[in-house]
Amino acid sequence: METIQQHKVEYTGFWPRVLASIIDSVLLMLVLMPFAGMLMGGGTGSVLINVILPAVAVIVFWIYKSATPGKMIIKAEIVDAKTFGKPTTGQFIGRYLAYYVSTIPFLLGFIWVAFDERKQGWHDKLAGTVVISTKARGQQQAPQA
Repeated sequence: METIQQHKVEYTGFWPRVLASIIDSVLLMLVLMPFAGMLMGGGTGSVLINVILPAVAVIVFWIYKSATPGKMIIKAEIVDAKTFGKPTTGQFIGRYLAYYVSTIPFLLGFIWVAFDERKQGWHDKLAGTVVISTKARGQQQAPQA
């Protein structure tokens, strides 16, 4: 089986990842907004809509697609930083939880992507993941005429 390591790896940078995040946020808002209207009382319903459901949705997409819809649109995926294979479920959960670390202070862990050699945010470093472009791989796997 062919691995990513046999090809030149292109790490996905800051601005494409910002775009993917905006796309994901809009999609989540569109899906969750009707439920939020039903649970206007706040409390447990608010935590469910604002914290738990988005976390579950993101982690499920990562587990099954190695990307969220936004990352799929920009042709990027999350891979293990050492093997360039699919990360474990534990890595995905850890990566999501590490998002909270990346927000402190002043979103610096996310901004770090712009300056890191491998374009890793703190959440990527903590989970042992990188985000790579799938564009080149798709071109290389195209059938030859």
